[in-house]
Amino acid sequence: MRADNPSSQAAFAQAAAYLERQPLVSNHRPLSWITQHVCQIVEERAPKWWWILTIVFGGMATLVPAMLTYLVSTGVGVWGLNVPVCWAWDITNFVFWIGIGHAGTLISAILFLTRQKWRTSINRSAEAMTIFAVICAGIFPAFHVGRVWMAWFLAPIPNANAIWQNFRSPLLWDVFAVSTYFTVSLIFWYLGLIPDLASLRDRATTRLRQMVYGLLALGWRGSNRHWTHYEKTYLILAGISTPLVLSVHSVVSFDFATSIVPGWHTTIFPPYFVAGAIFGGFAMVLTLLIPFREIYHLHDLVTDKHIDNMCKIILLTGSLVGYAYSMEFFIAWYSGNPFEIYAFTNRAFGPYWWAYWAMITCNVAAPQLFWFKYCRQNPWVVLAIVMFPNTGMWFERFVIIVTSIHRDFLPSSWGYFSPTWVDITLFIGTIGLFVFLFLLFVRFLPIINMFEVKGITPQADPHTDDTNGTHHHSLSTHSHGASQVHA
Repeated sequence: MRADNPSSQAAFAQAAAYLERQPLVSNHRPLSWITQHVCQIVEERAPKWWWILTIVFGGMATLVPAMLTYLVSTGVGVWGLNVPVCWAWDITNFVFWIGIGHAGTLISAILFLTRQKWRTSINRSAEAMTIFAVICAGIFPAFHVGRVWMAWFLAPIPNANAIWQNFRSPLLWDVFAVSTYFTVSLIFWYLGLIPDLASLRDRATTRLRQMVYGLLALGWRGSNRHWTHYEKTYLILAGISTPLVLSVHSVVSFDFATSIVPGWHTTIFPPYFVAGAIFGGFAMVLTLLIPFREIYHLHDLVTDKHIDNMCKIILLTGSLVGYAYSMEFFIAWYSGNPFEIYAFTNRAFGPYWWAYWAMITCNVAAPQLFWFKYCRQNPWVVLAIVMFPNTGMWFERFVIIVTSIHRDFLPSSWGYFSPTWVDITLFIGTIGLFVFLFLLFVRFLPIINMFEVKGITPQADPHTDDTNGTHHHSLSTHSHGASQVHA
């Protein structure tokens, strides 16, 4: 193909346009626009829809203390637990909420260490979602012990009764894994907020706002010394958080995998649970971000490229989860163990067949639509599709827990679990609590990480030609270091 041929030049131009990376901040927005657009969400009067949703979901959240008070005053028997189904909705909800919290740490830590710059627009809301999900998750095991006022015995604190924990129990591993995960995630989230809190402090128009945001900003001035310490600390926390992403849900899976119950006793659980947690977590991130992207006109910051990337991760992890489902059946057949074979046959064709096939439809079939570009490019189609993983991941935990124990080795002790009104109401209450906390976060804190987004704009790169946005030199600045230009 001759370079001077007009058709060749057109082909080269078309190829160059196709290969050109889409900008992560659209329409060449200046740094001041990013600050103004994100801060005005916090600074302007709360819209009516926010008050309505906050009141509705706040009212739903009050169901949590109401049901827990009823539970403690009456007894754990108000749940639908029975013999042999001694774990049911409570542990299902615990694992479900823990899984949702995985996407935040993955986006913040692993994607940061691998220098994935597209994470900058979504990490703040994903981290907040992580914290709120873990808060909801911690409610269930704490009250599942029956005597919640004795839950402090789970901590290795010396006591007069010489009652010591069984450190060989995965249930105790859960306590340390989840508490560590929550602590590190909270510190990580707050550390990333500090520079943006300083921006809100400097823009505050009332004394109260200035005092509150000034206190939370910890005296941040954006000096070179501050940025140096910040980057070192953020990198250390990212390094600490990365193994937590893999370990927390692995430890949760040990609650089941270390038992001898058919359907639970399998070595595939740790990677299977981690893949499922990332799958469900990214689905929830999209569920929350897409509506707020439309409401607050954040299309230039949370672009179609961000949504496309998250859809591809959901497609990948959903396929891994589907592979795990098939491997469970293969290993049960290959083992020749009649109890394992029956456990999985009963799972698919027994009394809970409807839950199993709902899980397969939501977690395996529905995400395959993301193979089609149209389904990844239309935000409302994406929102409709991710509702299936949100539902399917709850069904997955229900299927794993209940169908494995409702029929044990003695047919005389077989049973069937049905949730009570307390089970259902408490779960609805945690959904209300989760959304209520997220609405408060959106109202009072920046939903977008302003200084990191500024760090990936062409203006933040000293080697970029301001006239055409091209690079003069192959070097590029670190996303945080470049963000010292925060307005």
